[in-house]
Amino acid sequence: MARISVLADDLSLTEPCLIEGFPGVGLVGKIAADHIVEEFEMTHYGNIYCDSVPKVAVYQEDNAKLHPPVRLYADEERDLLVLQSDVPIQPAAADSLAECLSGWFTDLDVMPLYLSGIPREKEQGHVPSLYGLGVGEGIDLISQAGIEAPSETGLVSGPTGVLLNAAVESDRVAVGLVVESDPRFPDPEAARVLIKKGIEPLADLEVPVDDLVDRAEQIRQAKERLAKRMQEANEESTQARPIGMYQ
Repeated sequence: MARISVLADDLSLTEPCLIEGFPGVGLVGKIAADHIVEEFEMTHYGNIYCDSVPKVAVYQEDNAKLHPPVRLYADEERDLLVLQSDVPIQPAAADSLAECLSGWFTDLDVMPLYLSGIPREKEQGHVPSLYGLGVGEGIDLISQAGIEAPSETGLVSGPTGVLLNAAVESDRVAVGLVVESDPRFPDPEAARVLIKKGIEPLADLEVPVDDLVDRAEQIRQAKERLAKRMQEANEESTQARPIGMYQ
């Protein structure tokens, strides 16, 4: 059973865009989500509880307050929500989360952006490619933002795949963004592409990313342990992968 505990019910949101940041390949979604929360100094809007989510408490640098591992942040001025997770999420937990979030999405008229990396070995200086996926009006939003459709047949797995599947099943508007990512290490460069070429035009935002690029090595080191855990638990890892025409 999953539930949302709203902490900042005084915030007013109108058809907000939600950026999902579950850990996955290259940790691109998490790096992007964490950066946006920090850059905009977003308000801790609420917590998401689910029986299948690891029962851990999270603390942050220079702050004694404890938090659950899956949280929501909000920015009233930008009509923006970010889902932040500090732990890998099993598909079973994502199933429960999808059921919990669906009603809440309807109540707030949320437009979700689901983020994923597709493993690609990259050469020095290569700019990662970004692809868009959509359900319902999400397809039009991708086209209007000038984001290319994928160049090969594939699937999105892990918790993000579960949430996208729920959107397809219920015919609820949703957008998926897939960026080429380093499968071995945290990939701030891919997260930058995700923000500038995907999140910005779709959510009508302008997100400073100089700090994200300048601190790339520091971010890699900070996220290295979580990235290793994601490699060891493929079923918990949000990722897109090609499947080819014949299986």
